[in-house]
Amino acid sequence: MTIPTQIPELDNVTPERFRDEVVPAARPVIMRGLVGDWPVVAAGRTSPAAICDYLRRFDQGQQIKTVSGPPRINGRFFYNDDLSGFNFQQQPARVSTVLDFLLDHLGDERPPALAAQSITSRDNLPGFSAENRLGLVADTVDPRLWIGNAVTVATHYDPAENIACVAAGRREFTLFPPDQISNLYVGPMEMTPAGATISLVALDETDPELHPRFAAARAASMTAELEPGDAIYIPYLWWHHVRSLEPINVLVNYWWTPPSAVYGAPRDAMMHAILAIKALPPAHRQAWQAVFSHYVFQAQGDPGEHLPPKSRGVLGPIGPEQARSLRTSLARALSRP
Repeated sequence: MTIPTQIPELDNVTPERFRDEVVPAARPVIMRGLVGDWPVVAAGRTSPAAICDYLRRFDQGQQIKTVSGPPRINGRFFYNDDLSGFNFQQQPARVSTVLDFLLDHLGDERPPALAAQSITSRDNLPGFSAENRLGLVADTVDPRLWIGNAVTVATHYDPAENIACVAAGRREFTLFPPDQISNLYVGPMEMTPAGATISLVALDETDPELHPRFAAARAASMTAELEPGDAIYIPYLWWHHVRSLEPINVLVNYWWTPPSAVYGAPRDAMMHAILAIKALPPAHRQAWQAVFSHYVFQAQGDPGEHLPPKSRGVLGPIGPEQARSLRTSLARALSRP
């Protein structure tokens, strides 16, 4: 069986180096000890009770999203057998209730799986980000906390740049480049466990007959195990499988997506393309592939460079006003029967 490549590690990553070298390279990087001086990391290193007490200080009592499942799922949040539903339940709870549950089941050999996902610091744990600050991103990027026991998040991607920092416990990350999408056997787009499409392949139980192309994805994958205080940069649209390894695990992550949201979401463009192009005859699809390659992906360079700047229109830089005008035109076009 192919062994994934270890994710490269970088030391002394300054904000300038991160902005000018790491992000443009669009390759995963481990930054050991990047947040080792955070108070939340110190609490996590002390004891399970200490990390829970630390987080309770910020709990304002709001309801957050949690997912849970019985011991038989072994911590893997996934679909049911026929992909008609899921093997877990979703319910709201307070952060303190989640922490109490984790402490109550600390000694269980096979505890029920529980995870509180994407808890925004600003709304749910005000003051947390002020005590645990990451200098590599703008202060306007609100950190999100992920709290749970030994659970597994299936391979998925996020349409954002991502820095994930381990505050307590240990986590194993396995990453796949975006171009491996065809080898990952992606599940339904309309029904997903948490909003992102996921791979149907279980990394520990791969079936060569059921998923023969996954071997190529595995050969292209990268992996690393992170300790408290370590951080990982996950580039835009990189697939990642995340396994929490301790009875109590806390992750803090930062998502940001340039450019401005005024330009729209690429996924919306993809769904429109599926609607408008997927059913065309093969020759027509191939022709549009060439058009997209030329105008959108600029495979042969800037498609408008031969035109005077004032004549480039949408082939030139698109400002916010032009972007809003284009969105209005598209909305009108989509509203026509």
